Amino acid sequence: MVPNKIELFNNCLNAVNKQIARYKEHMDTIKESMEANDVHTDYDDEGSKGELLGDFEKYATYLDTAQNMKLTLNRVDREHYSETIKFGSVIATEESYYFIACALGNVKMDDESIVHVISTEAPIYANLKGKKAGDSFKLNDKEIKILEVH
Repeated sequence: MVPNKIELFNNCLNAVNKQIARYKEHMDTIKESMEANDVHTDYDDEGSKGELLGDFEKYATYLDTAQNMKLTLNRVDREHYSETIKFGSVIATEESYYFIACALGNVKMDDESIVHVISTEAPIYANLKGKKAGDSFKLNDKEIKILEVH
């Protein structure tokens, strides 16, 4: 049974929002430390950035990625179902479930099932794109049958 698309979308949105909040919190903490001059943030003698500034930039990059994932996720039509696999499809295979949306990773559903949330850039998507229920695809040299597409 394919996971409920609305529930799946909401779980994905919650996961992305948690990531965004976590990255913002890290950045705020680093910013406070930098403003309090708690640590060295200038360039050192070798020309590399201070550790704190480097961490701030790292979290800024993570935040940007998470915000882009949220934008991509919000493009999913939660009401539309398609017989062929494309962006926004939810897929049940013999092995697991997939949601073609953004590169979020694994999302746990209310029934404890796990859905692999992948982007259209993921290598596996090239094997799935355009297929229908009853078709098969190869993953790690294994033939996997698609049971349902929504």
